Amino acid sequence: MEPITWKQVLPQVVATLLGTQMAVSDGMTYGWTSPMIPYLQSNASHIPDVSAAATDWLETIVLMGAVTGLPFTILGVNRLGRRKCMILSALIGCACWTALLATSSLAAVFAARFFSGMAGDMCFVAAPMYIAEIADHRIRGFLSAMIYLMMLVGMLLVYTVGALAPYAWVPIIGIGLTACQVCLFPLMPESPYYLVYVGRDEEARRSLKRLRGGAAPVDAEMLEIQEAVRRQRLEPGRLQDLLLIDSNRKALLIMLILNGMQHFVGISVIFMNLHVILNEAGSAYLPTSTAAIVFAVIMLGAATIASAVIDKFGRKVLLELSSLLTGLVLVVIAIYFHLKNLHYDVVAVSWIPAGGVMVYAATFKIGLGLVPIVVTAEIFPTTIKAIGMTIADVIYVLASIISIFVYSALFRTFGMHAPFYLFAVSSLCTTGFVHFFVPETKGKTLDEIQLMLKGHQPAEVATVNKY
Repeated sequence: MEPITWKQVLPQVVATLLGTQMAVSDGMTYGWTSPMIPYLQSNASHIPDVSAAATDWLETIVLMGAVTGLPFTILGVNRLGRRKCMILSALIGCACWTALLATSSLAAVFAARFFSGMAGDMCFVAAPMYIAEIADHRIRGFLSAMIYLMMLVGMLLVYTVGALAPYAWVPIIGIGLTACQVCLFPLMPESPYYLVYVGRDEEARRSLKRLRGGAAPVDAEMLEIQEAVRRQRLEPGRLQDLLLIDSNRKALLIMLILNGMQHFVGISVIFMNLHVILNEAGSAYLPTSTAAIVFAVIMLGAATIASAVIDKFGRKVLLELSSLLTGLVLVVIAIYFHLKNLHYDVVAVSWIPAGGVMVYAATFKIGLGLVPIVVTAEIFPTTIKAIGMTIADVIYVLASIISIFVYSALFRTFGMHAPFYLFAVSSLCTTGFVHFFVPETKGKTLDEIQLMLKGHQPAEVATVNKY
């Protein structure tokens, strides 16, 4: 196979970068409450009478918006197309940031947060689908990982700018990012898979030629896409077909476990309760505000490295390494809290929780925190992809909420060590699941992945797929 050239890669990279500005905005939305709640409850706040109960809802209402938007997302990506949905999500995001900038009403802030959750949900369903369908299979992992990198950039932005600059700067940056996507992303081509799916083959050919740099012949790849869509059309795209068709059941199981375990290894808990964890540890080595920024920087660095090597080492290797190392780190943190709870003198090693969560940031993000969204975008056929990706988003949100409730119950009943033991066991079990059940999709076309899920061995796939 000939090596891919920069001329072939550049259009796909540009389309990915322009299409994921909303992901930066969504990362800012997710982390917005961390620096803004202290401001809103201070005397300097431009919004009066923000109670503690109201601040609790500011985070939850984003998740409510995400869940409420799911039916619209399913309809949108199939009826409007991937590209138009990504533009629409950025347009809604831009309106939400504008409202946060202009309003002095708490009710308007709640409304903006709710609709930003809907916009973020649409982005994180449509964008991974679009990227997986436009990308050359040799760089699909790298491009698919970009959406998480952009989200992490957004979180880092809101932590630093939100803490150090006036209130207005965060929504101004959000408006700029989303407006950039609204204005420039329409210049990018639609997904060739989607265009073939809706019967616009000539437009799909032009789109594919643009995405491959214009010089390389696309006839063989076009035939492959047409054959893939034709074969997948033989299977109806109904909700129940996720369970009735064997390959869809396998994809659904993989998605459920990977998206669920992202949170049951503790990422939401650690991210939202970092200050509580460090205070409980009795560690004074790192101020909480600094810890949050360092945590985000390490995650971004680890995710950047993972995105650079995902197409070289593969999805399974990164997932197995990540879940194993994350489990070991969590065991160490759990043992520290257990010994402290038993009144052992742990002052000399009180740096372990602070150091552990920073190592956790790296081990989690090299695989568990990045690869699931790549795999989820790859393993569903075109006819069921919108439903599968939307359910993946539901599982992601629900697992986050459940993990936080489980953490709170175990922490209050038994102590901090109990939830960390649970997270460690979940992480180590994920290692086994990945090893035995998750197929390696590195270097495979989307059609070849479907053939693998149907039971064909990797060596047989090239023979079965005559194109």
